[in-house]
Amino acid sequence: MISSVLRTSVLRHVRTATCHVARRSASTTAATAPTKVWPWALGAAATGGAAGYYYAGQPVKVSATQGKTQAREKVSTKTIKEAYERLQKVLPAQDVTVDEEALQFHGFTSNSYHNEGAPNIVTFPRNTQQVVEIVKIANELNVPVIPVAGLTSLEGHFSAPYGGICISFGENMDNIVAFHDQDMDIVVQPGVGWEDLNAFLKPHGMFFPLDPGPGACIGGMVGTGCSGTNAVRYGTMREWVLNVTAVMSDGSVVKTRQRPRKSSAGYDLTKLFIGSEGTLGIVTEITLKLATIPKETSVAVCDFPSIRDAAAVVPEIMMAGIQVGAVELLDDLMMKAINMANPRLGYEEKTTLFFKFSGPDKAQVERDITLVSEIVNRHKGGKFKYAKTEAQKDELWEGRKAALWSSALLKPGCSIWTTDVVVPVSRLPDLIEHTKDDVAKSFLPCPMVGHVGDGNFHVFILFDRDSPEETAEAKRINSRLIDRAILMEGSCTGEHAVGIGKKAYLPKELGESTIDLMRTIKYAIDPNGIMNPGKTLPDKE
Repeated sequence: MISSVLRTSVLRHVRTATCHVARRSASTTAATAPTKVWPWALGAAATGGAAGYYYAGQPVKVSATQGKTQAREKVSTKTIKEAYERLQKVLPAQDVTVDEEALQFHGFTSNSYHNEGAPNIVTFPRNTQQVVEIVKIANELNVPVIPVAGLTSLEGHFSAPYGGICISFGENMDNIVAFHDQDMDIVVQPGVGWEDLNAFLKPHGMFFPLDPGPGACIGGMVGTGCSGTNAVRYGTMREWVLNVTAVMSDGSVVKTRQRPRKSSAGYDLTKLFIGSEGTLGIVTEITLKLATIPKETSVAVCDFPSIRDAAAVVPEIMMAGIQVGAVELLDDLMMKAINMANPRLGYEEKTTLFFKFSGPDKAQVERDITLVSEIVNRHKGGKFKYAKTEAQKDELWEGRKAALWSSALLKPGCSIWTTDVVVPVSRLPDLIEHTKDDVAKSFLPCPMVGHVGDGNFHVFILFDRDSPEETAEAKRINSRLIDRAILMEGSCTGEHAVGIGKKAYLPKELGESTIDLMRTIKYAIDPNGIMNPGKTLPDKE
């Protein structure tokens, strides 16, 4: 399996290599900025045309949409040819391709176990107007449109079960449009990575506080409504987006609101797009709120005799009103994996809580550390170690940063199914304990990590994806975990979103009437169903 960090590195490397090949074979030369890479450029349509058209004719399951709406089928070869020819007239030659390698790269990922097809065409627009032209062609020809940015999603969000046109933002639409430092907001295109954004903001004493997986881009973060380890302090994507600009299925452009920090004007369309996974419109610009970088920070680590003891700490911290920056739980199996990866760290191989603290001054941080240490002691916590220097901070937090990659050492050569559920914080001890009992009966190793400060946690199921028996067991563990969370008034997803992988669980979580309302919204906005079809909404029988 390729981690999202490695995937991002490979993405850049392969795109660069492909660019060089394409440039050598190109019949025309385009002027380019010296720091930009033109990925997957085609010298002539014939180079990869046959492969792209081949995918168009392959069979696919037909998914029924709402009542009167037609069932969607795979796009015909004839339609794909027409779409490709029309796209070549509105985009530069290097920004539209049917190269087989590009199609596969933009439709499949080893991070997801819901790979149901590749697009027929990949486009690399440079601005909103070019997205408008792409969408107009797609709508006129009834061809699906699939937006992608960082290619790090886990639930099949950029898989193309019906084929179609991929709109890839990570190559050309990765720019900062406007920075309003005195208002503490910034306007970005969807291909901007959150890590790159924070590197830009750091000299200004600000940061964007959400921290999902490495390589994630703002467009995908909007589409999934993601969060990360900082959610207990800063919330989720829904709290940090002021407005979006989106291209609708008919090619019209909407901006959901202006830039003030609050507004009571009309429906909150901004939040309608957050978490919509590209099924309502294609987001091309996002205005984000920013936070100041805390003046003082620290981290702490403490182990516990049982997973229930550790989990029980969290509700008490929340009820005490302590503003911790993060509370992360790693079970005993995960701590074993971390020690295997780096024996120097020498963690106790017990369930462990990792804490982040931040505040305006050292005194505030030290007060919070003291209060948390007292709560930890009441729940049988072991030695409470906290950092006093920058070097100690990095060392103490290193185990949490390395958790996902370390877990693979428990089953060399394995794939990792990263699950994602969330429950009310008060139910978290029960959920984790019951899940621990369930996975103990499995023949697959299943270490656990949780952003437990907000009730969200993940089981990493380590399995051989080429083994039908192990794949079936991984699916069983994931399904039971989701059912358990929903029964505890939780959700099938806390931050990875629905995509293909979780849509079957939505009726159980939300109810049919709620799903019907979502369908009504979807097909009022996107009557032809071209916007990232097959995602979010359950198949209607």
